[in-house]
Amino acid sequence: MAYGHIIPSLDLSKALTQRNIKISIITTPGNASFIHKRITKHPQIHLTEIPFPITEDLPKGCENTAQLPSMAFYIHFFLATRKLQEPFRQILQQMSQSNDLPICVISDFFFGWTLPICREFGVPRLVFHGMGVFGLALSKTVWEHMPHLHVSSDTEPLNLPGLQLPFTVTRSDLSEMVRVPDHDDPFSRAITEDGQYELDSWGVILNSFMELEGPYLPCYESFFVNGAKSWFLGPLMLYDPPANPVQPENNMCAKLLTEHAMQKSVIYVAFGTQADMSDAQLDEVAFGLEMSGYPFLWVVRSKTWCTPNGLEERVKGRGLIMKEWVDQRWALAHPAVAGFLSHCGWNSVLESISEGVPVLAWPMIADQFFNAMIVVDGLGAGLSVAREGPESFVGREAICEGVREFMGGEKGENVRQRVKELSRVARKAVQGGGSSYENLSRLLDQLVATGLSNGLVLH
Repeated sequence: MAYGHIIPSLDLSKALTQRNIKISIITTPGNASFIHKRITKHPQIHLTEIPFPITEDLPKGCENTAQLPSMAFYIHFFLATRKLQEPFRQILQQMSQSNDLPICVISDFFFGWTLPICREFGVPRLVFHGMGVFGLALSKTVWEHMPHLHVSSDTEPLNLPGLQLPFTVTRSDLSEMVRVPDHDDPFSRAITEDGQYELDSWGVILNSFMELEGPYLPCYESFFVNGAKSWFLGPLMLYDPPANPVQPENNMCAKLLTEHAMQKSVIYVAFGTQADMSDAQLDEVAFGLEMSGYPFLWVVRSKTWCTPNGLEERVKGRGLIMKEWVDQRWALAHPAVAGFLSHCGWNSVLESISEGVPVLAWPMIADQFFNAMIVVDGLGAGLSVAREGPESFVGREAICEGVREFMGGEKGENVRQRVKELSRVARKAVQGGGSSYENLSRLLDQLVATGLSNGLVLH
């Protein structure tokens, strides 16, 4: 129940409908309207709503991580979703009584509790991840072996069993979430439980493609039990390319990009829906972008930050700061955009690679640090913002210097050429005969065979 998870789940649903599969999406009222707007042209996708659990630990109406007052409420939100088990069981019960059980249930990693319920009805459960395979392999290796507890400094390379990498990983590269000294806190215990459910499920669907992350698959699958298998099906967004790009409601975005389309010189800036930047850090981003001299389109989600006095006037015609929703895929696909200053959420990484736009990496939380590593050090499809540590404050000079090298320097040109190559491979993967396209065919064949062997009546 985070937009970064919902959007690729919808992309997966649309990809499945192209194979004449009927989809039932189970969600809560607070997320239903967001989903409904995006499936109106897909009659094979149906919505089923179940109530979000009432809890004293969450403000009323918080049914999505983007609605939380702060990430301090995240653990309460995460635990509240576990109370969705009974409504989910009732849905499968009704399907069973109607002799209309699904060929599978696909649920988010954080809904591991769906596995035992699916087993009650003999329905395969597949996990759908919001992470890339490198991030999954690395996080599971760190979670299992805790190599960060066996080094003497933040810069000493970590011993990562099963992972052969062309670059080193140090303790300073790890987010707080995986750097915990033990797993005894409530959140860690819940993650451990969901992780076990994941490894014991029928299979895992991966929003990535073999040519991008194939080398890391053996390490990830080494954690599986009971013959589970993972399936590269991505980039899922490319199965359903929009016939007409979604124009932003605010035409200032289109105007800015159109004016710079010939130069292809705009840097798009967005840091996702979950990471919180302080107002002081946002000031530094603003001044750094101004100092760089490059045109920019920056989407800001903060409700407290105010644009520094005079800045909008000084960058008028060159820079635009938006505090409302902008279709990121539309922006990245625009010919004016030549770079993406990003938090490196996995969706953003895939979107930038698919559109052939390099990344200037500024990871902030969770798997974003791992995603930045694979993009910058593993794939050569981006550069990094200079910083002293995962949570360090970044000044305007460092931001300015990073943007200038990224947009106009030799290193920037190298990563720009590399990401164009990856874009071609990504698009080929989801086309007929491509690696992800063929994987989707094999997955459906196996699910149908499993359903028939379990006595399901397939419609």
